[in-house]
Amino acid sequence: MDLLIRTCRVLAGVAAYLAAGFLFIVSSAVATPAQITLLTIDGAIGPANADYVVRGIARAATDGSQLVILQMDTPGGLDTAMRAIIKAILSSPVPVASHVSPGGARAASAGTYILYASHIAAMAPGTTIGAATPVQIGGPGMESGRDKAQRPGSKQPPGENSDKEPDSAMTRKQVNDAAAYIRGLAQMRGRNADWAERAVREAVSLSAEEALKLGVINYIADDSLALASRLEGKTVSVLGNDKLLHTRGAAVVNVNPDWRTRLLAVITSPTIALLLMTVGIYGLLFEFMSPGAVAPGVIGAICLLLAMYGLQLLPVNYAGLALIILALALMAAEAFLPSFGVLGLGGIAAFVAGALMLIDTELPGYGIPIGLVGAIAVASALLFAATASVALKTRRRKNVTGLDNMVGSVAEIERTGDVPNEAWAHVRGETWQVVSKVSLQDRQRVRVIGRKGLVLEVVPVSNNEQGE
Repeated sequence: MDLLIRTCRVLAGVAAYLAAGFLFIVSSAVATPAQITLLTIDGAIGPANADYVVRGIARAATDGSQLVILQMDTPGGLDTAMRAIIKAILSSPVPVASHVSPGGARAASAGTYILYASHIAAMAPGTTIGAATPVQIGGPGMESGRDKAQRPGSKQPPGENSDKEPDSAMTRKQVNDAAAYIRGLAQMRGRNADWAERAVREAVSLSAEEALKLGVINYIADDSLALASRLEGKTVSVLGNDKLLHTRGAAVVNVNPDWRTRLLAVITSPTIALLLMTVGIYGLLFEFMSPGAVAPGVIGAICLLLAMYGLQLLPVNYAGLALIILALALMAAEAFLPSFGVLGLGGIAAFVAGALMLIDTELPGYGIPIGLVGAIAVASALLFAATASVALKTRRRKNVTGLDNMVGSVAEIERTGDVPNEAWAHVRGETWQVVSKVSLQDRQRVRVIGRKGLVLEVVPVSNNEQGE
């Protein structure tokens, strides 16, 4: 009987502990607030921004965030970077809400595509969206139909808009591809697909209020907290499943770019990439000219590799890159085969032409300043002019080395040999065997008058003769 009572007491204690643990777990889960991950794009969209957003979305999924808010203020960006972000959004298990904010911000060009791809689209008052025509399709000299219509002397009726028919086959191909892409995103999210296509073909834009009225966006919210509050209890379709959002009072975790993103942003800047390439070329050039210095070669190799890594993430014109490689070859040839600056100047010309052609895009923020290219060209020209000047002076100078140049040199006997007229003398920093028609003595000064093989012929220097 006592055993039964003790057993019951033990079981009751275990049950009490289990109940307490269960209540603790439940209360902890209830007490833990929902989490919202906040990512920020401020500026042109490039490889660094794409890497930051893709990793941020993956981190939000790992942390169990209820929502990812992508705060945007961008003039556009590279197509490859934009598509990487869109792919991450479309495959994300966490709903993504793109929010154009703060007031005065814009989601132009690539930003419009990202907004359409997001599960939720929102804008702050005073922001704009649109102008999504691919920028790199037209060179600086390309005119649109509207420009031609407004040009003086044009026969086009002023009220007629011919922007819808791009001039070249390549232009039509790229515009049609972009229009189909954004229309597909709009249809996927149930937003205004007709206006999305107009944003690509006609580069139209909308304010926040107009975008909400036309069904381009879902909400207008002043900031991220206001947007999170508006989304409480809303249902969002994520990967084919409906997800109920609990965002009111959620903790907003601001994910800032880490060192990797900042480094990537630096080396993928065309200006920085060009500077790194310049330093790399000159570092290797100085190493070729002065073998064994080590430091210029190491620094040059590191800078050149960083430049190549940055350039392979950018829309590079391969003709421009080939010209820069040719410039490197010509400058290296100048170091090995001095041509008094001819090869060097050819290398500078190739470098300047390649630098101007290097980046194949008209996007803002991705051009190489002409002033920078000019400064590099001037510095390079001055360097090779100085090199050519030194080479010319050296060529005119009389030889200071070689056996023939030793004739006439004054030396001093270091030690005599077994034969009285043979000895060893210090000539021009080297020890030579010498022979004379007369006997030689230690510490005696002699003059070189000839050479037979590896033996110098000398004569004693008279006391009244000045030695060297």
